[in-house]
Amino acid sequence: MDSVDIPGIITPVARRGRAFAERHTARLVSKVGESNISNQNITGKKGKFVMDLFTTLLDLRWRWCILVFALAFFLSWLGFAVIYYVILIVHEDHLHIDNPDWKPCHTNVYDFTTAFLFSIETQHTIGYGFRSMEPTCPPAVIVLCAQSCIGVFFQCIVTGLIFAKLSRPKRRAETIMFSERAVIIQRDGSLHLLFRVGDMRKTHIIGTSIRAVLVKNRLTKEGEMIPLCQYPLLLQTESSIPGDSFVFLAWPVTVGHHISDQSPLWDVSAEQLLAERFEIVVILEGTVESTGMVTQVRTSYLPSEILWGHRLAPLLTYKKDTGGYKIDHQQFHATIPVNMAECSARELSEREGWKQKNLTLIESGVVAHVNKKPNSAADKEEHERAGEEHCQRS
Repeated sequence: MDSVDIPGIITPVARRGRAFAERHTARLVSKVGESNISNQNITGKKGKFVMDLFTTLLDLRWRWCILVFALAFFLSWLGFAVIYYVILIVHEDHLHIDNPDWKPCHTNVYDFTTAFLFSIETQHTIGYGFRSMEPTCPPAVIVLCAQSCIGVFFQCIVTGLIFAKLSRPKRRAETIMFSERAVIIQRDGSLHLLFRVGDMRKTHIIGTSIRAVLVKNRLTKEGEMIPLCQYPLLLQTESSIPGDSFVFLAWPVTVGHHISDQSPLWDVSAEQLLAERFEIVVILEGTVESTGMVTQVRTSYLPSEILWGHRLAPLLTYKKDTGGYKIDHQQFHATIPVNMAECSARELSEREGWKQKNLTLIESGVVAHVNKKPNSAADKEEHERAGEEHCQRS
């Protein structure tokens, strides 16, 4: 990750945070959105996957899919070849190969190899014209009809699976970018957690929404440890209202979470952030414009990937010659350190509250003192001096 150093404002906590950000710890969701959770000791797991065979085949890697398809076709050819060979043996066609007066079930089918070739030619309607079916053998005719129907069924299944795998929007997520680090910065007197998301394609995802959950263990008052509790984070973009999850990805967007008293980060300070154990999982959903299919993109941030006292580097530059905007993706992951408090959002709010309260008391005292009627020359002089001090502060 690139960052810009500004001398004089990088605090020791910021330095430790940036050094700590280079660590890698166990996570639930990888940076590319893959789950790191494995399911074990499931009763009847294989049977359940077989019952949902279509989804199971869709989730398989391409090399395994191709192997399954090839094996399925080969077994179907082999199975019907065995049936044709049994018919050949029962009808004794192999004993009358050189008899011109003999009426076989299949022309030019006299051993297992020729029966296998006849099975392939029948199932895929190759029609070489060398091997054919004779009407004098009803069982063979019935088997041929069955193989023709099963062959069409296999073709439809394989074609549908290949089309479904090719049109899946899973690879569309490859062009959605999330910033490598999230940052915590002070804006308008309160703390905000910020990260960046962008789309590299010109055909954008439509109807985009974004959500985030903070996952961590929770200790109850009774001492029970509840693992992996999910705490929703209220997100908003630079100009949206809090809780509005809609995101327009025509350009990279900064998504933020206001750390309020309802936030699970309310009591987290810069020092505590380095020792916290949680994971923020971000989920972006939308419809692929070119296919109309819904896609989901995921990433996550660990405490080691959240930089306290940083802001995201600007990306947009206006070009006067073309009247358009230029996006510098080289700065997409860059951050800039800023000078800000290292206390938690709760402590910052309490400080601001005390400042406002003291300011109100001071102003009230000055006003009361100014409005007090002077009864003597000394009171009059003090009254005028207090008024002058109040004007100077104003």
